[in-house]
Amino acid sequence: MPIEWTGSIPDLLLRLDRDRPEPLRSQLERELREAIRAGRLAAGERLPSSRALAQGLGVSRGLVVDCFAQLQAEGYLVTRLGSATRVAPCAPVPPSPPAPAAAEPPRLAADFRPGVPDLAGFPRHDWLWALREASRRLPDARLGYADPYGDADLRAVLSAYLGRVRGAVAEPDRLVVCSGFAQGYGLLLRVLGERGVRRVAVEDPGDSDQRLLAARAGLETIAVPVDEDGLDVAALAATGARAVVLTPAHQCPTGVALAPSRRQALVAWARERDATIIEDDYDAEFRYDRDPVGSLQGLAPGHVAALGTVSKALAPALRLGWILCPPHLAAAVAAEKHLADRGSPGLDQFALALLMRSGRYDRHLRRMRASYARRRDALVTALARHAPGVEPRGLAAGFHAVARLPEAVTEEEVVSAARERSVGLYGMSGYRSGREPVGPHGRAELVLGFGNLREDAIARGIAAVADLLAPR
Repeated sequence: MPIEWTGSIPDLLLRLDRDRPEPLRSQLERELREAIRAGRLAAGERLPSSRALAQGLGVSRGLVVDCFAQLQAEGYLVTRLGSATRVAPCAPVPPSPPAPAAAEPPRLAADFRPGVPDLAGFPRHDWLWALREASRRLPDARLGYADPYGDADLRAVLSAYLGRVRGAVAEPDRLVVCSGFAQGYGLLLRVLGERGVRRVAVEDPGDSDQRLLAARAGLETIAVPVDEDGLDVAALAATGARAVVLTPAHQCPTGVALAPSRRQALVAWARERDATIIEDDYDAEFRYDRDPVGSLQGLAPGHVAALGTVSKALAPALRLGWILCPPHLAAAVAAEKHLADRGSPGLDQFALALLMRSGRYDRHLRRMRASYARRRDALVTALARHAPGVEPRGLAAGFHAVARLPEAVTEEEVVSAARERSVGLYGMSGYRSGREPVGPHGRAELVLGFGNLREDAIARGIAAVADLLAPR
């Protein structure tokens, strides 16, 4: 049965309902708390006595006294012996009116956003199996705060996997499990900064988040150009940087692989300057013309910190990755990880270890590699048919291509006009340090992701914007 009480305070209405399962004291606490938060009870305002409030609501005085005591403990009320109970001077102020909700962007018929894997291809059945097995097998003791290096089973499996598949020199005690690339990169930057590194070189064009994360760690970034052989090591040597982050297996976003001569030159640079190479093993799992290019870390394990994740192989939502550290950095990186979040989810780590050990992870990669190859072929076919003047490049690995536009075609107008046709296109300028609208060849370029698009959507999307890609 509902009870309402207004008392002598304007705009104060308290409602209790005996038919609700919530205890009356909890209801009264909530009503008073919300009245203070909303400003109906102002700071310093005097409340009715516990006796008067109890009589008005038809409840015991003890219930009201206990309610006042609870709100006093939370900082909402001030109660003094022999004095009235008042709203605390530091009580919450009324909240500002909510900002109008932003309109949702229109759903695109074909979104060529790069860097997004096939989200529908996530192996839900296999992952559920792994989670069930992890829940059943994980010892109770390992449900507490984990080893800052990460789950021992996962590090053992990763060590064998990286050695077998990526050609890395991987020992479990040099692996630190992290929550994806961004966290792993941030941990490394903080450790390097503590050891005197003030500059980190980044690829240009490259992932703009690398520059932002370095700035947050207090490090200066220096852009180093990328050409058809990958990072220009001679230009790197002239920067004075003692750390560099790059994507040697499949450069983001140009798609080139770091040439063998550049690999050797880069390792020599690191050894001469006692520098650190941060290897983002970007798109290494998906190579179509040959076996994946081996990890750079295998050439210089004492100078390379290799970062890998399952964001592309499985899904970004899992937030699981790893750092294969040089021996002299492993303990410091693990300590930073411990301070950052006390460790990545232990149950998910053990589930990933089971998934990889069972062979289901490798089977999933083979299946997705074939699927992405079909989508890659669909993009090449669609461009050849509808936009023969556009040359796709960087297709040997991963699931995006670079399309150089015809002369006199600007990136901005193509992207804008395509959006009006419900097609998402993305320009190269977002990856360049100076945001230049055209590349070194004087022509605008697009970065076309096809990982999260079916073949039919790829064909329709390219057909819809074909005239925008034609020479003027």
